[in-house]
Amino acid sequence: MEEQQRRNPEALLAQIKAEERKDEGGKLKIFLGAAPGVGKTYAMLQEAVLRKNQGIDVVIGLIETHGRQETGKLVGGLELLPKQNIAYKGQTLQEFDLDAAINRKPGLILVDEMAHTNAPTCRHAKRWQDIQELLNRGIDVFTTLNVQHLESLNDVIQQIIGVKVRETLPDSMLEEAEIELVDLPPDDLLQRLAEGKIYFKEQAKLAITNFFKKSNLTALRELALRVTAEKVNMDVMSERKFQDTQEMWATADKLLICVGPGEGSAKLVRAAKRLANSLHAEWMAIYVDAPRLNLTQEQKDNVAQNLRLAEQLGAETLVVGGDDLVSEIIRVARERNVTKIVISKHIRPQWRNFLKGSLVDQLIKNSGAIDIYVMRADDQFAQESKPIKNKEAKILWTAYIFAAIVVVSCTGIAWLIHSSFTFSNLIMVYLLGLVIVAGLGRYGPSLFASIASVMALDFFFVPPIYSFVIKKSEYLFTFLVMLVIGNVISYLTIKMRQQAERSRLREKRTYAILALTKELASHRGLGELIQIATQQIAEVFDCEVSAILADENDRLSVVAGYPKKVDLEEKDVSVAKWAYDMEQSAGLGTGTLPNSDAMYLPLIGAKDTVGILRIKPLYTKRFFEAEQMDLLKAFVNQTALAVEVDRLQE
Repeated sequence: MEEQQRRNPEALLAQIKAEERKDEGGKLKIFLGAAPGVGKTYAMLQEAVLRKNQGIDVVIGLIETHGRQETGKLVGGLELLPKQNIAYKGQTLQEFDLDAAINRKPGLILVDEMAHTNAPTCRHAKRWQDIQELLNRGIDVFTTLNVQHLESLNDVIQQIIGVKVRETLPDSMLEEAEIELVDLPPDDLLQRLAEGKIYFKEQAKLAITNFFKKSNLTALRELALRVTAEKVNMDVMSERKFQDTQEMWATADKLLICVGPGEGSAKLVRAAKRLANSLHAEWMAIYVDAPRLNLTQEQKDNVAQNLRLAEQLGAETLVVGGDDLVSEIIRVARERNVTKIVISKHIRPQWRNFLKGSLVDQLIKNSGAIDIYVMRADDQFAQESKPIKNKEAKILWTAYIFAAIVVVSCTGIAWLIHSSFTFSNLIMVYLLGLVIVAGLGRYGPSLFASIASVMALDFFFVPPIYSFVIKKSEYLFTFLVMLVIGNVISYLTIKMRQQAERSRLREKRTYAILALTKELASHRGLGELIQIATQQIAEVFDCEVSAILADENDRLSVVAGYPKKVDLEEKDVSVAKWAYDMEQSAGLGTGTLPNSDAMYLPLIGAKDTVGILRIKPLYTKRFFEAEQMDLLKAFVNQTALAVEVDRLQE
């Protein structure tokens, strides 16, 4: 209990550093609104007056009243810093005087319209940069912001209002700020506009026909509410991290769906999507890659297909490694603040549930405050109960034959030395054989070798010879211990072998990513970068790669390829164009144009899509394994970033 309650030192250190940053710098409070006229400036001034009455040194750095009498009355009760006059192209512009504010160094300063663009001769291009400098100097700041000025929402805002907003600021400014939402229903806002409380009459008429449409205001209001809710959720997650809590905080629903190799997982994914929609919740799909499952190639393909389906339906997908499925699922759920785990009903014979219980039972037992949703998947048991294919059956029987040969060999060696060595030495010979059999990495042959070794030792070396009769109880105890030790040795050997294989694959994956990153970082020029990327991807994934990039007019053309540059047919160009326009994967292995012989992956950079990678695998089944696809995504992201950086440098 003490171990569970003890704070994580890293989390504690992170909390101390965060608090130090807050103490050193000023505090920022943003009065956020959906549109002009909702009362942001008025609410900010009201809060400032309260702070002044509490004894805080409050000054106004810059306020835009827009002729509103109610706002002007509040301004009169606070100290107002003079504006800075700047001559620009024959005009005199009035801007916020940053140096005067720094020299005054108040306890709290009000700087209106955070997203404003400063005059060209000012120290900073944007007003939010002025505010950032004030915060760095330990001055608290109140400011106002409309939601349309957030950089991440720029494209969405353009779709809503039909105009691209030029004055934007980075979302990072909201991360350390306190946000107060100033909300007003669209009907009330339109009423204020009609009464001339926002703009003058001529401006109001123009605004009603353009920006101030009820549909626009409703959409912007929803965005403002969402931004505020996301900020609150970030604060909740930050507190969880600092407190290093293992308990789930159910502030918002988040679903975790457990995906397996069975066809029933596809039904589960679709059901989880519907559940997530009904709950308006985020959701993610997880697959635990446990080596002990020994999945066939067909089952691995099913896992990859189920994960792709979840991704296409909007889920975040995650593949984790571990021997204990339940502990890995619960660990991920607690780390990601999941409120509900969705799993399929797995029907299997009762005798298999006798020792540990079913997966559902174990999840319910260990879930704590997390809800478990069990859904029906009729074909999952049938999927797992399919007979083993001829090739796999042949491999399995070969393993049993090898185990039998090892036991016979150990018996022969023990027969040759039994007259010169003690009985315990004979046991060591058989244990050595069990280690050799365990090297196959299969539990069945190892268990068979353990039982066969005990029987051979009893039959050939325990009186009465050539009989399975045991007259002395001490031999019975010896055989039981030997059987247990043999199984433990087999289990540990197999587990170590599987862990070594998993570590080797992880190391190979890490090395591949580092090699690509190093090569891309050490070269310049679009031609070289693309050639390096296509060659690396082709060699790592055993495929043919073509890089299709877009020019300034969004025309696509093949610029490089490996092992050779190929000309695309008309159908290939159409698939590539669709993937580029929609910024989605298409072709082989996807839900769009799956009959194509290649996969088309968009190269999505930080700001735009720069092109397409056409990948034609030589070995399709191995290519679509879950880990392979995750690694491929990392390669594609690195390539897109390198191309984008090179273009920006040019």
